Amino acid sequence: MDIETRKQNGILTIEFNRPDKKNSITAAMYQMMADAIQDGEEDRAVRVLLFCGKPEIFTAGNDLEDFMNMKSDVADRPVAQFIRNLSLAAKPVIAAVSGMAIGIGVTMLLHCDQVYAARGARFSMPFAKLGLCPEFASSLLLPQIVGYQRAAELLFFGEPFTAEQAFDMGLVNKVLPAAELMSYADGRAAGLAALPPASLRVTKQLLKARHLDAVTEQIALENRHFSAMLREPAAKEAFAAFYEHRKPDYSKIFD
Repeated sequence: MDIETRKQNGILTIEFNRPDKKNSITAAMYQMMADAIQDGEEDRAVRVLLFCGKPEIFTAGNDLEDFMNMKSDVADRPVAQFIRNLSLAAKPVIAAVSGMAIGIGVTMLLHCDQVYAARGARFSMPFAKLGLCPEFASSLLLPQIVGYQRAAELLFFGEPFTAEQAFDMGLVNKVLPAAELMSYADGRAAGLAALPPASLRVTKQLLKARHLDAVTEQIALENRHFSAMLREPAAKEAFAAFYEHRKPDYSKIFD
């Protein structure tokens, strides 16, 4: 399975398992993750959700061929259901990142409660480079976490940044040697699983209450822009360049 799930000691682990494709995410994988989150929320035995990838890669983001073959607006795709379930999850959500996290791989971290990264992990949000815009409230949540100027730099330039830089900006809670990442994440998840569920649920609810409506509104706004921009010349040039293994040329695109 491209997404593997397992339940143990109150922890639901959701793992990207498509290393031959750099854990790039298809619509089917988004649906599996959305369903897994819902199952974890409904299962009283599950107290914590934990996302992880492989030691060499967290996720390269969307599977571009699969993504571009879908004709529906972003809001109607499984990715939207996945992010909705993730952002509204009442139980604590942890992410353990090793290797690259690109695009949606970073966006999803903004909706997690704790993020741990391996030394050598790298992050990138290359939406502007692809002729697109931020997605799923990243234009709201990222500046809240890292500040406006840093958020603008990350989103404008789309340049990779390190785990240490992510930690300094507040995007990551802790950076660890790669060999220790999963044992640490599992330990932190176990620590949360041992606490009273109602206390964690209400604490998370209070932490998110102030921004809940704003996140929902921003997701809807970004989805409208993102869906429209997918059909514009800039995005078409970006994806054509990707498949042709060349740099995109935006010199003749003026809007």
